[in-house]
Amino acid sequence: MSAPVLDDQQRRKRRLIIALTATGLVIAIFAGIGIYGLITGPTAPAPSETTPPGSSATSPPRSEEPAEAKLPRLARTNDPEVYVRSVAEALFTWDTFTLLTPSDHRAVLTEDADPSGTETPGLIADLDGYFPSASTWRDLAEYRTRQSIDIDRIFIPAQWDEAVTASSGQITEGTYAYTVEGTRIREGVWYDDPVNSAHAVAFTVFISCKPVFDRCHLLRLSELDNPLR
Repeated sequence: MSAPVLDDQQRRKRRLIIALTATGLVIAIFAGIGIYGLITGPTAPAPSETTPPGSSATSPPRSEEPAEAKLPRLARTNDPEVYVRSVAEALFTWDTFTLLTPSDHRAVLTEDADPSGTETPGLIADLDGYFPSASTWRDLAEYRTRQSIDIDRIFIPAQWDEAVTASSGQITEGTYAYTVEGTRIREGVWYDDPVNSAHAVAFTVFISCKPVFDRCHLLRLSELDNPLR
């Protein structure tokens, strides 16, 4: 009996599964040098995340009606750097004083997840380390807190090059890891006075583009402030 013939889509999925399995093994090899966040998952947000920027007090400013807003999709592109930049902006650009929720922001990223579904559960867990919880979001909304990111650089880390070499060709061409370094900026209002804070952040974005998929898609995120270097 002859072996079944695989179509192009089945072959691409098989190559992706092999690549992701190899990537997992390589990540395990390098777990001791700073990338264990992909294995252990994100840590709980620090208590300061629940306070307004620049203040530790708890009295809210005057009440106003939140605004309507619409979120842009991630870039539809095969340029990995352009795509990673759009991922970074989607992760860190939000305004609590709108009708949007953390789930709305997370959906922008999960709807562009691994089309095979293999990495989607892991990505959902990764996002817990990047967005406030629903209750924290409501607290921050009382101070009209909004956040953005000022990106300093986006680069392929040396540890990823080492991982690709160690995989002996099992990491499929078109699968990338990019580390993003920048400054997270938060702004809000405290008794009608503007307040703000800035904090350096770094993280690694794992993506697959052509020829794995017809365009770039998001696979996983490192633990925040624990990127590949």
